Amino acid sequence: MIKKRLTILIPIFICSLMFAQKDTKKEVLKELSEKACQCADSITLFNRDKKDILQDVHGCIDKYTGALQISSLLSSAEDLAKTAPEVNGKKQINLNFNTNKKSQQYIDSYNELERYLMRNCESVKKATQVIETKTEGLSKDATALEFYRKAIDASKKEDWKEAIENSEKAVEIDPKFIYAWDALGINYRRIGEYDKALNAYKKSLEIDPKGKMPLQNIAIIYIYKKEFQKSIDAYLDLDKVYPGDPEVYYGIGQVYFTSIKDDEKALDYICKAYRIYNDQKSPYRTDAESVMSSIYKSMKEKGKTEKFKEILKKNNMQFD
Repeated sequence: MIKKRLTILIPIFICSLMFAQKDTKKEVLKELSEKACQCADSITLFNRDKKDILQDVHGCIDKYTGALQISSLLSSAEDLAKTAPEVNGKKQINLNFNTNKKSQQYIDSYNELERYLMRNCESVKKATQVIETKTEGLSKDATALEFYRKAIDASKKEDWKEAIENSEKAVEIDPKFIYAWDALGINYRRIGEYDKALNAYKKSLEIDPKGKMPLQNIAIIYIYKKEFQKSIDAYLDLDKVYPGDPEVYYGIGQVYFTSIKDDEKALDYICKAYRIYNDQKSPYRTDAESVMSSIYKSMKEKGKTEKFKEILKKNNMQFD
């Protein structure tokens, strides 16, 4: 393990001066997050694999994690100074800056920055939520493409009716226009026309059976229809095409927790999702953390904290 050790031999009033320059760690976190957010804003999203997009997001967070580590160390210096020994009339404070990216110090700062960005940075949220797009999903017909663009513009204005009308015109001109079918499914879902949304997604899958977007959204449609077992089955269909995808485990976990009310099965699936998100360095792990926290609260109320710990242990996770 490689470490850099910063030994600071300074009077406490100089420490206070440093804090005055940066004010608080909270403000430093905000400043660094804004820079990381600007970095994420430059990430190309179209016609790229999701794992590559997530790797770029990771790079933006990693770029500013070291600075947050240092800020956290300096934030602790004033408290350390209260009990630090004096050498030649000056307080001696040892601050260890660990450059190893597997160290807890780095992980804590990285996770703190990531959570802040997932709450406050639209660019990061957009990058993590984007559905993989490929040029072959587009139409080669200029008129169909124009109607599709109009549908997208209408969706941005939340004019679902106009979006549906334009998507329908696009697929009428080009019945093999995958993204137009997908857009039609999304907008039918938004107005509560769930059966029509299902039909649109199934049309998309007839053209491309590996379409991840319709496979994911069919499962969501069944949740809206309160057909929870069909939703789970749909997620398992997604797993057949994309084995090991964390969205399968996260989706099933959510169904068990919020709809079926089975905390134990929910936790098991969410743990599996969290571990994969963590390995992928995906910011979605913050969502998994939030769900696990809600499950813990529910199981604690039912006197099942030991069962909670047992499920975490089975998934090679620790309870903190």
